[in-house]
Amino acid sequence: MYQHQGDSVIKLTRLNRALCVLGLVSSFTAMAESATDEVMVVTASQTAHPELTAPASVSYVTREDLDQLVVNDVAEAIRKLPGININPGTSYGRNEIKIRGLAADYTLLLVNGRRINSRDALTSAYGNDFDLSSIPMSAVERIEVIRGPMSSLYGADALGGVVNVILRKPTEDVQGSVGYQYDGITKGSGGDTHKLNAYVSGALVPDTLLANLIVEKSDRDAWRTNKSVNPDTDVLEERDELNIFSNLKWLVNQQQDIDLDLLYSKDDRDADWNNWGRAVNNVQELERYNVALTHNGYWENFDSRLRYSFDESKLMDDSELNGAVGDIKQTNNTVDVQLSGYVGDHLLTGGAEYRDIKLKNNLTLGSGSVSYNQAAVYLQDEFSLGDLAITLGGRFDDHEIYGGEFSPRAYAVYKINDNWVVKGGVGKAFKAPSLNQYSDAYSVLACRGACSVVGNPNLKAETSLSYELGTSYEASRWGAGLTLFENDIEDMIQAENWDRVKTELSYFNVDEAEVKGVETMAWFDLTDTITVSANYMYTSAEDKNTKKDLILTPKHTANVQIDWQALDNLHAYTSYQYTGSQYVRSGEKLDGYGTLDLGARYEAIKNLNLKLGVTNLTDEERDDTATQLDYILKARSVYAGISYDF
Repeated sequence: MYQHQGDSVIKLTRLNRALCVLGLVSSFTAMAESATDEVMVVTASQTAHPELTAPASVSYVTREDLDQLVVNDVAEAIRKLPGININPGTSYGRNEIKIRGLAADYTLLLVNGRRINSRDALTSAYGNDFDLSSIPMSAVERIEVIRGPMSSLYGADALGGVVNVILRKPTEDVQGSVGYQYDGITKGSGGDTHKLNAYVSGALVPDTLLANLIVEKSDRDAWRTNKSVNPDTDVLEERDELNIFSNLKWLVNQQQDIDLDLLYSKDDRDADWNNWGRAVNNVQELERYNVALTHNGYWENFDSRLRYSFDESKLMDDSELNGAVGDIKQTNNTVDVQLSGYVGDHLLTGGAEYRDIKLKNNLTLGSGSVSYNQAAVYLQDEFSLGDLAITLGGRFDDHEIYGGEFSPRAYAVYKINDNWVVKGGVGKAFKAPSLNQYSDAYSVLACRGACSVVGNPNLKAETSLSYELGTSYEASRWGAGLTLFENDIEDMIQAENWDRVKTELSYFNVDEAEVKGVETMAWFDLTDTITVSANYMYTSAEDKNTKKDLILTPKHTANVQIDWQALDNLHAYTSYQYTGSQYVRSGEKLDGYGTLDLGARYEAIKNLNLKLGVTNLTDEERDDTATQLDYILKARSVYAGISYDF
């Protein structure tokens, strides 16, 4: 929690409550006034809980964690967390977040609790990576990850889990920072990344009007290597980004405040892609505006939130494969309201949401446009029976195309003692097809230009029933956890495989798919200065009809890290990440691989921090099959950074 020196007790309590809200949460005085340093997570229930007793499998990355690492986007920031696999969504360097073996389409991305989504404009392989990179990492205060379905609170797309990026709130005191970071690949040609960032925060009107501003500029050269099937094409595309975030907070009185969030992103990419042995140029330029206006109320018996959010993504898509320059625009308008408070011993959280999505795409829709809307209501009840905390919730979504869908969830946390809990639950989730999947007016170029994928209006919405059961223990010097999970998915949407003959493909529903597995994690303080942490996930993902494994789903994923606080002003770490074997769309199996990283952060003088490190120290390479498909691992890289805080 943030604390501001010089604030009165009353102001601190109120500001803590506002910060717990973070655009989505109803908070309560007993939690907000806690003086401990324990991080309270909010995404699991939209109310504040310690990680150990939160009603979900939850993990997080703090601002301090981000400062230790070389991190360019949200995917890189969370890649070492339990249950996470960062898979290349394409063979030219765009990544996707997969949670517990489910495709990236099932991961819902939130910023301060509100959706940020350009998938309809960009389709899956493009949208996820553009969305992830639109958030300036220097603006991030914390990232929370929920593993498991959360449609009971967040609706469609939260079938696999939720990634909630919580941004910095403005402060009463003036503070800020400036920084520079360099990342260079030691093999091949190009690939250098330069990133500049600046942050300032303070009161425009003391005790009344607070503001912050974060600006981040990043430029990366395209990277080529002779490992490519065609060495005249790019493995990593050239990428120039500008991200700006600002928050204006008006402290109206002791019971109310109003937030205005502004997020601007410009993301330009240029790459030569391999297309059956010849290089084709691809240029994409995305400009994005995201505005949110939020009223937060902290009343005697309940908290309230009323919010309007506007998100617009404009893409210029100029590829030699298109035959024309794409002029694409997606607009999302969202209004939501939430109330939360105690009724007797029951903590009730309820709300409603309305979303309107509109898409224009001259490449796929001609001069026309398509749109749809979706409305929802939800209610959650948290109560205790002795040492057993129970969370019951449900959400009803009414989709303009696919009608109504109810998503219930039940979760229980049993405290054996203050350090040890057993928890688990069951939840139903759903995902309606996206515009490009269900509209037969929508045709996406694929097969490296040799075919197109057309929407199927006969698709059914996907639904899942998910279970998990686990236990966690946290003591002063060590902790561990074990969780079993299973997701049974009906009508999973898949794209047809290309047989190198068809020129038009479409989407279809898989009757039933099953994704199940186990997660384990542990950490241990070897000494007062050395900590070892590790996590492992085994995943079995299968199409129940064909008995074939789902693609791009590694059976084994593991992370190990050693942190060493060598001096008060010197922190060092070494980490190893392993990704197991997996199948790709062509039906071929790719071998597993692992990478080793080293890094250190040193405070040279007060507030002046230096960091230095190496990623993929052993210069690990993927197997021949992966290389032939252009899934090439980034070679050994060195990074260095400098930042000054004031």
